[in-house]
Amino acid sequence: MQNPTVAIGKIRPGRNPRKYFDPVQMAELTESVRLDGVVQPILIRPIEDDENGHEYEVVAGERRYRAALAAHGEGYQVPVSVKVLTDAEAARLALIENVQRADMAPSEEAVEAAHIVGLLKGDRDEAARVIGWSRSTLDKRLALLNCSDSVLEALNTRVIQLGHAELLATLAKDKQDKLLPVIVSEKKSVSELKKTIEAAACSLESAIFDKSDCAACPHNSSLQTEMFGEAIATGNCTNRSCYTEKTDRKLEGIAYELKEEFPIVRIVRAGDNHTRIQLKVDGPTGVGAEQAKACHACQNFGAAVSGLPDSMGKVFSGQCFDTACNQQKVAARIKAERDAAKAPAGKQGAGKPAAATKGDKSSAAAEKPVTVISESEKVKQYRTELWRKALRKEVAQNAEQANAYLLAIAMHGLSRNIGGDVMGKFFEKLTEQKPSSTLQGCLTAVHGMDVGRRQQLTIGMTVAAIDGMEVSNLRELCRYHKLDLRHHWNLQKSQDFLEMLTKSEMKVLADELGIRKVLGDGFAKLFGKPKAEVVAGLLAVNGFDYNGKVPKVLGY
Repeated sequence: MQNPTVAIGKIRPGRNPRKYFDPVQMAELTESVRLDGVVQPILIRPIEDDENGHEYEVVAGERRYRAALAAHGEGYQVPVSVKVLTDAEAARLALIENVQRADMAPSEEAVEAAHIVGLLKGDRDEAARVIGWSRSTLDKRLALLNCSDSVLEALNTRVIQLGHAELLATLAKDKQDKLLPVIVSEKKSVSELKKTIEAAACSLESAIFDKSDCAACPHNSSLQTEMFGEAIATGNCTNRSCYTEKTDRKLEGIAYELKEEFPIVRIVRAGDNHTRIQLKVDGPTGVGAEQAKACHACQNFGAAVSGLPDSMGKVFSGQCFDTACNQQKVAARIKAERDAAKAPAGKQGAGKPAAATKGDKSSAAAEKPVTVISESEKVKQYRTELWRKALRKEVAQNAEQANAYLLAIAMHGLSRNIGGDVMGKFFEKLTEQKPSSTLQGCLTAVHGMDVGRRQQLTIGMTVAAIDGMEVSNLRELCRYHKLDLRHHWNLQKSQDFLEMLTKSEMKVLADELGIRKVLGDGFAKLFGKPKAEVVAGLLAVNGFDYNGKVPKVLGY
């Protein structure tokens, strides 16, 4: 069966991990395609909304694509294999296709591998599995991303070896650029470079940890200058494992101090380039003002602590660690703006930004409130206990309702959630007697109770069933009961809820409940304080009515 063909002008280049194309080999391939055409189909995927009118994107086979374009022009019908692929799938296939072919530079592999790690939210084990590498191979490739541009270019063009680049990656980029000409001109071997770097890489001057113990340490090169040649500066640590351990402890300490500020804090190292992105409101990569506020409560929003030589220990706040989600939010903002611009002028409203029409689904999505606390595990546990407590309280006040709920629970097969030990405690509390260990004893005891106490025991059974319910059934009961959480939750009495949130999440809560508006200029001042003071401040905002204000995340 013959492969389908597509005019090459309808295809655009993809995210090819290969950046260096040997000019001699490309000339040979172009001449071959000029004479015999493209024999092996290129892999492409459909795309939408391309500003230049392209309908497809190259996934694998860019060398053939380039050769065909050069040899025959945009009208050439190139044989293709078309697949519908996500960005992650396309990136994976592009990398695999190039890795399986000869002459792809490790630095090029590193860039695409980092992109795949980013799409997988930083999960290196999963990325290694997807690519088909060992974890150690992946880590070594990702480490190359700390190389300077000139070192990467030298590796791409085969001026230096992979071993040279791996060693240079441990240094700050300015030092790499100084060493590179020496390596090339003097033809230094990898082993020679290793000796030089191992001696001088651990600079005590640039160390971020407390160096008071280093002054008299025998591994301080300042005390052993006779061990080093003239080219090696003094003030270095020759015990790499100790230096690394102290550096890691310091980085972990910096990260720990930020835990109360952000939902997520990560130490980033070489290769984590694509696992994070600076959250922006405006510009080509902005998500929009409302979405940016919402992102502050997302479990993938936070801070990055640099473990890179050029910025060791530096904190980068406002980071999004879900790059795929960020791209979607940016695309949604851009689409909303385009739709608004296309809307008839009469429907836009005077003095207001253009908005999509009522029937437009994107309009409904834009109008939906986005500034809510995200559902972290601790928040889920908190609200589940809130539902149980509120239901218990209301059911305990209505015997008839409790009886009806108990019958429904039993009919649905959920009476198994009622433990005998729980009922025994209820019985003991009501009668001040120990429950019998036999069925005959329990029958006699219950038969001897008055109607009022039997009714209370029935309520106790319903309460016990509510306590033992799975969350899905509990949510269903809340909805049927039309549980109004405004009668059971108040921010001023919920310090424990605030304390489980980060300061970033509390900002979103303040937006949602309207506290930011009441605080006005005092909002930024309050959040510039330590977390404990922020909590106290949010519990006592002058002029704010706390009644009836329940965060949406606590709803069922």
